Amino acid sequence: MTAAELAQLLEVQVEGDGSVVLSGGATLDAAGPEDLVFVDSRAAIAEMGATAAGCLLLRTDAQAPAGKTVIRVKEPRNAFAKAMRALLPDVRPAAGIHATATVAESAVVGEGASIGPQVVIEERVRIGAGAIVEAGSYVGRDSIVGDGCRIYANVTVYAGVEIGARTILHSGCVIGADGFGFVLENGRYEKFPQIGGVKIGADVEIGANSCVDRGALGDTLIDDGSKIDNLVHVGHNCRIGKHVVMAAQCGLSGGVRMDDYVVAGGQAGLGEKAHIGAQAVLGGQCGVLPNKTVEGGKAYWGTPARPHREYLKKLALIDKLPEILAELAQLRALATEAER
Repeated sequence: MTAAELAQLLEVQVEGDGSVVLSGGATLDAAGPEDLVFVDSRAAIAEMGATAAGCLLLRTDAQAPAGKTVIRVKEPRNAFAKAMRALLPDVRPAAGIHATATVAESAVVGEGASIGPQVVIEERVRIGAGAIVEAGSYVGRDSIVGDGCRIYANVTVYAGVEIGARTILHSGCVIGADGFGFVLENGRYEKFPQIGGVKIGADVEIGANSCVDRGALGDTLIDDGSKIDNLVHVGHNCRIGKHVVMAAQCGLSGGVRMDDYVVAGGQAGLGEKAHIGAQAVLGGQCGVLPNKTVEGGKAYWGTPARPHREYLKKLALIDKLPEILAELAQLRALATEAER
C-alpha cells in the first residue's frame, strides 16, 4: 500500500511523496523505509527527524520534519491501529472441519467457519458463520459461539456458555468453570451448586489464561466491547458493563458489578458484591472492599480504594511522619521540662 492510498483510507491528505510503499509499522528508532510510525508525544516529536521511516503519522498541529512523507490526523495512535489492520490483515485458517476434530452430530457449524486439529465440539453446540476454533480447544454442550468469533488454541468453553459475535478468546482461557461457592456444614465444606451460565456480548476480548466463572444462580455477564487482559479472574455472577477495560491480574469476587466504561489497572482487587460506577478508574493494585460502592466518573487508588487526590495527600503525610514524630518528641520534652 502506498502512502497516498493509506491517506485515502484515513480520509485525509498526504504531504510529501505519496508513492512511498508501506508494508508494516515500527517504532521511530527501528523503522525502515517501508515502515509507518506514529508520533504523539513530545519526546517522539523531538526524535522524528532522525527516523528512517517511510511515512509519519502526525497530529494536525505538529510541525513536519523536512523531506519526510507525512499524514496528518487528529489521533495518530488510533490512525496507526487502523492502518496496521489494512497493512497486516489477520491471517485466517482455511474454512472447514479438520480431519482430527471431533464434532457432535447435533452440533451446527456455520458457513465459512474453521474448526482446527484436535478440537472437540460437544452436543447441540452452535458455531457461527466465519468463526474460528483453533487447535486443541473444547466447546461444551449447548454453548453458542457467535459469528466471526476467534477462539485461539487450547481454550476451554464449558457447557451452556453464550459468546457474542466477533469475540476473541486467547489461548488458555477458561470460560464457564464452577464459581468458588461452598457452605460449611458439620465442620466441612460442601459444594454449593453452580447451575448458572456465562453470557458474553459482542466484540469482547479475553486474554490468555484468564478465567470467567459461571453463575451460581443466574448468569455471569460480560457486555459488548469489554476488553480483559491476561491472567484476570471474573468470579461467579459478576456483571461487567459495556466497554470495560481490565488489566492483567485483576481479581473480581462473586457478584461484583462494574458499570460501563470502567477502567481497572493491573492487580486491582474487588471484594464480593462491590459496585463500581460508570467511567470510574481503579489504579493498579487498588482494592475495593466487599459490598462497597465506588462512585463513577472518578479515579481511585490504594486499599481500601480512595479518590486519587485524597490518596496522594495521605501518601504525602506518610512521608512526613518521621518529621512529625520528631517534632512531637520535642514538644513532649518541652512539656515535661515545663512541668518541672
